Amino acid sequence: MRAFARLGRVSTSSDAEDRRAGRQGLSVALATSAYGVSFGALATASGLDIWQTCVLSLVMFTGGSQFAFIGVIGAGGLAAAPAAIASASLLGVRNIAYGMRMSPVIGDGFWRRAAAAQFTIDESTAVSLAQTTLRARTRGFWVTGIAIYIGWNITTFAGALLGDVLGDPRQYGLDAAAAAAFLALLWPRLRQRQAIVVGVAAAVVATVLTPGLIPGVPVLLAAFVAIVVGWFNWLGAGPVPPVEPDDVPEREGLP
Repeated sequence: MRAFARLGRVSTSSDAEDRRAGRQGLSVALATSAYGVSFGALATASGLDIWQTCVLSLVMFTGGSQFAFIGVIGAGGLAAAPAAIASASLLGVRNIAYGMRMSPVIGDGFWRRAAAAQFTIDESTAVSLAQTTLRARTRGFWVTGIAIYIGWNITTFAGALLGDVLGDPRQYGLDAAAAAAFLALLWPRLRQRQAIVVGVAAAVVATVLTPGLIPGVPVLLAAFVAIVVGWFNWLGAGPVPPVEPDDVPEREGLP
């Protein structure tokens, strides 16, 4: 009888965490989808039409890369397309690391992994790894990824219509939404000297080079600051963190 009681408590606790993971995923999706309006409006202001904007969100679906792409295109036109693609690809590289970290959560099967690739983004990875059981992590990943995909594409369409009808999105502050979102993601990382030095040095490099180079190229060159600092581990010496068990969720970012 005691064994059955313990089993019942474990099952109840697991079900509660599953529901919590689902609620977290939906709440994150609601917040994230909101600034899809900004992307839609800025994309049309950059020269894309409504349908090109919507297809970009449907196919690319990684907010940082999308904003980088239209930002470079908007500043430099079609001539800056190679730099736009390179900038978007550079930001998209992080999803490879996410995919490697999420592989045990997704499980085996070609079609399952192929579907998961489309939904492997910052938010779905973060919500998933915040859970403590495999089932809750799996639920958090799929709920977050699918909900954001649906919401992001709906708000992209709404933003494209808004931008097409109302004109310059800067009048409504939509051009600042993406920058504010990136700053919110970056701010928790600025706790160590190395991260602060990388941020400041990259900003200086991009600012100095912007007047003389085509759009997108200064950002790519500024990225090498992080590569150089990381390669030589400047200002990165510190105590070695303790080894975590495999089932401990990552709450401060990816390993």
